[in-house]
Amino acid sequence: MMIVSSNAIAGKKIVKTLGIVRGNTVRARNIGKDILAGLKNIVGGEIEEYTKLIAEARDQSVDRMIENAEELGANAIVDIRFMTSYIMGNASEVLVYGTAVVVE
Repeated sequence: MMIVSSNAIAGKKIVKTLGIVRGNTVRARNIGKDILAGLKNIVGGEIEEYTKLIAEARDQSVDRMIENAEELGANAIVDIRFMTSYIMGNASEVLVYGTAVVVE
């Protein structure tokens, strides 16, 4: 599955547009990671625990979007975009969406 943020794929021709596809996940922090993040906040630097959490959420969202596209018969997704939103105190949603297409 080819996935791009542009509306075209160099060297490929879009022969069919199948529609919008998406994938999302909602992830919550846990107390252990919050304690480590709090300590890191005091000394400064990257909070690796949260970086890993958001990377896993993005990967899962992309996997779900790909499944959605495959169900439609797509072999590529163009114009992908990521969004995040706050759900509640310790939880956020990661959403990825794009247009499922068939390219040759």
